[in-house]
Amino acid sequence: MSEERGTLIRTDVPHSARIWNYWMGGKDYYEIDQIVGDKSLEIYPDIRTMAVQSRQFLIRTVGFVAHQGIKQFLDIGTGLPTMQNTHQVAQEITPDAKVVYVDNDPLVLTHARALLTSTTREGVTTYVDSDIHRPEQIIADAENILNFDLPVGVMFMGVLGHADSFEESQRIVRTVLDAVPSGSYLTLWDTSDENKAFVKLCEEYAKTGAVPYNPRPATQIKAAFEGLEMVEPGFVEITEWRADIFVGATTSVYSYGAVARKP
Repeated sequence: MSEERGTLIRTDVPHSARIWNYWMGGKDYYEIDQIVGDKSLEIYPDIRTMAVQSRQFLIRTVGFVAHQGIKQFLDIGTGLPTMQNTHQVAQEITPDAKVVYVDNDPLVLTHARALLTSTTREGVTTYVDSDIHRPEQIIADAENILNFDLPVGVMFMGVLGHADSFEESQRIVRTVLDAVPSGSYLTLWDTSDENKAFVKLCEEYAKTGAVPYNPRPATQIKAAFEGLEMVEPGFVEITEWRADIFVGATTSVYSYGAVARKP
């Protein structure tokens, strides 16, 4: 989630959210992020394609969940605002949708306060400063905005690889899902350990002092959906999830995800 555990913005340590912003053509990054981003592209050139495809997956999945009547979204690990963020997609469909973003990087917080504002008069968009490893705190903070007696669209978009272990990633997801009622949805994606170049990229990234991203087998990513009702087409590469809506990638990005409903 964040390399900076306090409130100081570190410009000498790369950050995944800022690097992601660089790959997607944004402007909110530092020189160290560009350096690491370019080195990462040398190791795994398709990482930029992954970044773009992950945003298309978000657009499709948030749109789907909003069309199911969900008016509350909890986007955990939002990263830096780019284009067509969760609140913009949701509030275009449901003007009174409430969206709570969660991250704990001070640069993300600064930009979120300035840019993550509701696109409609009826909607609510806000930001919670909390760490992915503290799901209980996330829930407590989010309850100040969201009504947990009503269904919530819970989102973990490419962030659970930052969990210290598979068991910890499962605990995080289960803790949040246990707090939301039947009829809620889980939307989640992460990148697997299938591609050696991507694994090498993650190993080199960890050497920079940044919080590591731990690619795991696709079966472990899928495990987050146990006990839920999977939405068609199920657990697939993010480029294949209802890809007829958007033009899919021509190459595998080894990133898998799904949308599932809590019974």
